[in-house]
Amino acid sequence: MAAEICRPIREINMKDAHNKAAEHHESAAKSHRAAADAHGKNDHAKGKDHATQAQQHAQTANEHSKTANSKSSQQS
Repeated sequence: MAAEICRPIREINMKDAHNKAAEHHESAAKSHRAAADAHGKNDHAKGKDHATQAQQHAQTANEHSKTANSKSSQQS
């Protein structure tokens, strides 16, 4: 924990940005799997809902990835 205190704020923010992107990528993957499962059970309405959620998570993940990449580039 002490090492966390000594890290520059920029580095902590960069790590947070990468973590947020990863969380949204994981949420998108879960929604994609749920959509595939629902479609496999011929519940296409639920599958479409999960696919829509997956797309939203993927778009949010993309934005967080861009932010994280930008912050990483500033570190260099």
